[in-house]
Amino acid sequence: MAAVTNRTEPASTDIPSVPSPYGDRTITTGQHLRIAAYWFATNFLWGALLLVMLPGQIRAMNPDYRAEALGILTGASAIVALVVPLLAGALSDRCAHRWGRRRPYMAVGLTINVIGLLGMALAYATTKPSVGATSVLNSILGNPGVLLFFLGYMVVQLGNNITSAAYMGVIPDVVPENQRGTASGFMALMSQAGTLFGAIGSAVLLKGASETAKYAMLGVVLVVVALVTIFGMKENPLPFAPPKIQWGPYLRSLWIDPKKYPDFAWVWITRALVMLGFYAVLPFINYYLVDVINVPQDQVGEKATMVLGIILIASTISGLLGGKLSDRIGRKRVVYVSNVMIAVMALSFIFCRSLVDVLIAGSIFGLGYGAYISVDYALGTDVLPSKNDAAKEMAVWHVAMTLPQSIAAPVAGYLIAIGGQTVLPPLEKGGEVIKHYTITGYAAVFILCAVCFALGAYLLKNVRGVK
Repeated sequence: MAAVTNRTEPASTDIPSVPSPYGDRTITTGQHLRIAAYWFATNFLWGALLLVMLPGQIRAMNPDYRAEALGILTGASAIVALVVPLLAGALSDRCAHRWGRRRPYMAVGLTINVIGLLGMALAYATTKPSVGATSVLNSILGNPGVLLFFLGYMVVQLGNNITSAAYMGVIPDVVPENQRGTASGFMALMSQAGTLFGAIGSAVLLKGASETAKYAMLGVVLVVVALVTIFGMKENPLPFAPPKIQWGPYLRSLWIDPKKYPDFAWVWITRALVMLGFYAVLPFINYYLVDVINVPQDQVGEKATMVLGIILIASTISGLLGGKLSDRIGRKRVVYVSNVMIAVMALSFIFCRSLVDVLIAGSIFGLGYGAYISVDYALGTDVLPSKNDAAKEMAVWHVAMTLPQSIAAPVAGYLIAIGGQTVLPPLEKGGEVIKHYTITGYAAVFILCAVCFALGAYLLKNVRGVK
């Protein structure tokens, strides 16, 4: 079990403590699954959108500047994901609804999320490709359909992050401390499974279906599975309504002094580095397979899902073991081994030239990444400065994932683009001119990833209060 020695209870005398509805009892497997079901729902959404649908849709709408446009979309939307949890998390901390603190906000966010998906589907269905643009910004700003698509995606991010911000307080609220590693392992399992099934559903099961049908699938699965958590978990309501939040003092309280809480600061920094590396490559997997591995464009969704499946199967195995193991031997040892593994494997993708090479490298990468993810959430909860402000402080911790996204994707898109393009003539008269980004740009991105992963392991040594 991870021991915390430097955590105190600062801050929120205006928010009453809420006992866990499970007391000190061991949470059953069924209860863990109901608590973690939302993680399946949200990762189903992102597995389909980020890995399959968005790359193909951006390419169709903006073929000449697809890497740069995807980087801009991902980076801009991450700003929404950066700001919203800081506000929604604090509001849910003070929610005195009879459902509890978290579930009302989860339900509101879920509704907004679905509205955003509807907007994206309508915008894509009515948008013509940007042709003849002289720059990536011109290709976006000069096409009203693309702008509406981007706006719909921002609404999806808004709703999803309201729900997720409230959900971030669930484990600190309801799971006893000595079971959080196990709970984090279940969350990792549901995360991997959701991502995999989202990709399979959009790339394989609905191959050939309209994009509108794929958006309908996303909305149905998201709502049905998220409701398993909203109605299936236990949550004690606050005994009385706290005073209304004072936004000035609250915004100042978001600064968690690294000198006073150094463990929280170092866990935040190391997580940010790992996420910076991960989100530098994630949005561009499809493009890498087409440009470097020479996967045909009409097969890339299926092949990307195959690669993702290998990674997630491996990460699910190591994730279940890593969470439980970290409760016994400590979080840091698991992170040291896992991060070194994923740093080495990130570099190996530079030298892959066939799909088999990618699958082998991906399986080893998955083993390391799954072990890291299994203890990631537990590390965050271990070093929280306060238990009463759990959602707010978990939102600050969550910034370590969202802020890197706003930086990593645009930077990676730029690096890929400055590596240059090779232009292949059409295979037949009247066919499409094929433009491939070169390995040079992708190599720069993979080197950046490896450095971030390695630093994420090395700097964790500064965390003193966690084994």
